[in-house]
Amino acid sequence: MLTVIWRIIYYGFKNFWRNAWPSIATVGTMVIALSVFLGLILFNVMTSKAIELIQDKIDISVYFKNTTSEDDILNIKQSLETLPEVKEVQYISKDKALEIFKENHKSDETILQAINELDTNPLVASLNIRAKEPSQYALIADYLSSQNLSKFIDSLSYSKNQVVIDRLTTIIHNVNQGGFFITLILALVAGLVIFNTIRLAIYSDRDEIAIMRAVGASNAFVRGPYVVGGIIAGLISALISIIIALPLIYGVSPYLKVFIPNFNLFSYFVSNLFQLILYQIIFGVAIGSFSSFVAVRRYLKN
Repeated sequence: MLTVIWRIIYYGFKNFWRNAWPSIATVGTMVIALSVFLGLILFNVMTSKAIELIQDKIDISVYFKNTTSEDDILNIKQSLETLPEVKEVQYISKDKALEIFKENHKSDETILQAINELDTNPLVASLNIRAKEPSQYALIADYLSSQNLSKFIDSLSYSKNQVVIDRLTTIIHNVNQGGFFITLILALVAGLVIFNTIRLAIYSDRDEIAIMRAVGASNAFVRGPYVVGGIIAGLISALISIIIALPLIYGVSPYLKVFIPNFNLFSYFVSNLFQLILYQIIFGVAIGSFSSFVAVRRYLKN
């Protein structure tokens, strides 16, 4: 058994280097496919970071009636923090709200003068609530609309932000769905191209395959070297795609920081290099070996 496996691996390497041009065409096609696959992985990371940035800027605010005591507000805050949908709850007292208002309007002397002339603080206490997912704001709004809580609440900003929240939810869904289908289509196209390339290599070896079958070689022994060749092509293509991507990502990374602050794509790429190489190898080997297996299987049936 070990001798058979060794011979299959030996003839796999031999066929791969002997059929130089088909092998180069296979590797070239797979490099393109794997480069796009890597690009989709990194694009998904960037969109996730961008969506997180947008999510951090979206919240809903609960404004309480002047008659609501601070203890009641803090109790509501504590109850919100126990909800699985809630990421963070920030309490803003009346005094803090006035301080923020003055800071935001410090360049407008008319407004500041009008506020200072008032005997009482016209602003109300509030809670700023962030959900773990944009789709969960509706559940939080329903919770706050319950009878035992609504009696304390003057207004809720969810209805004003609902359009933005719904659009963000739709964008997240479409990005995830689009990335999956693009990856699937790309894998099918790459598989078909590699399949046809390997079929050409098999056709050029048809006389040798016929002799092997005539002397009693099993289908597994005939198929094995081509599957090994597909695995070799996948490994080489995976490494080449990473080597090509390295300088490109280094050059693009500073420009992406303008759109996604606090995220360095090149640093992410380097810190996850081994994981990305593993993904590339698995994807490349899977396409190469499966395409080779199917191509030879169809030929052996003829």
